[in-house]
Amino acid sequence: MSLRRASAAAATAVLVGTLATIPAGTAVASPAAACTMTVGSITSGGDLGYTGITASAPPTAKPSTGVHLFTPGAAKVSSTWSWDPVPAGDVTTAYVVLGSSLYSASYGHTETGEPTSRLTRVGGGWGNFTMVEQSFWGTYPTTRSARYGLRSDGVLFRWTNGFRTVASYPGFSAVKAMTLISETKTYDTFLATTRGGALYTIRIPATTPMKPIVKQVRASTWQGFEHLVAEKCGAQSTLLTAIDKDTGSAYLYAVGHANGTSTVIKGLGKLPGSYQDPVYSLYTADAAPPLFGE
Repeated sequence: MSLRRASAAAATAVLVGTLATIPAGTAVASPAAACTMTVGSITSGGDLGYTGITASAPPTAKPSTGVHLFTPGAAKVSSTWSWDPVPAGDVTTAYVVLGSSLYSASYGHTETGEPTSRLTRVGGGWGNFTMVEQSFWGTYPTTRSARYGLRSDGVLFRWTNGFRTVASYPGFSAVKAMTLISETKTYDTFLATTRGGALYTIRIPATTPMKPIVKQVRASTWQGFEHLVAEKCGAQSTLLTAIDKDTGSAYLYAVGHANGTSTVIKGLGKLPGSYQDPVYSLYTADAAPPLFGE
């Protein structure tokens, strides 16, 4: 069993909805193929949405609607959804804030094709969180994992050993959107925008006490984006979808290996379609290589 989804396997309450298999989308790079990613979303009606994005010229986007899992309007924040073809079928998992509580959610199929779904409440007090995410690096038994959450007052939290060990660091109240771009043996890195328009990397070493390392990537022009979704592209780069919910627009960027203000960012163009769902996150394969954008 993957450690990335270990807590979801213990779930006991059944979610509502009819289930369907959604193929995973992962970023790849080769001379013959453009990088791709799947942007996941949760609609206002509680359905899962998927948009397959290809970094062609111009970029393309193919939306689809998946399973109905949640009460309409309940979902506030979601981590990455990870799909895994387990021996007894398949399962897709994520952490989702519903109302004021954090849940571990999963859906999938048994080996005979029967739909399955589960929901486990992790705990309350999550109504003011604007980001939740989980990272995973390594191959069993040499692995490292962490869960993260950003509270609206600017306190960034990290949980290890499941949710048993917690560390925190204040000072991120200006952050408007953030997305995971690196998962390594010794650190995780987020790419974040601020309300003032700046773009930063936030590296979080695995050491204790928790001391994030913040580097400016750009000084302005990023304030319009409420959501960032990142996927690996090639060995060290990132394919980034930036979503402006006020206009329902999304833009695609190729981001080189992050190195402060020297980071190369290439705008690939506006994506076709409308992007106004309440919640956006990455949808990817559980077995996909760790992110390494910084």
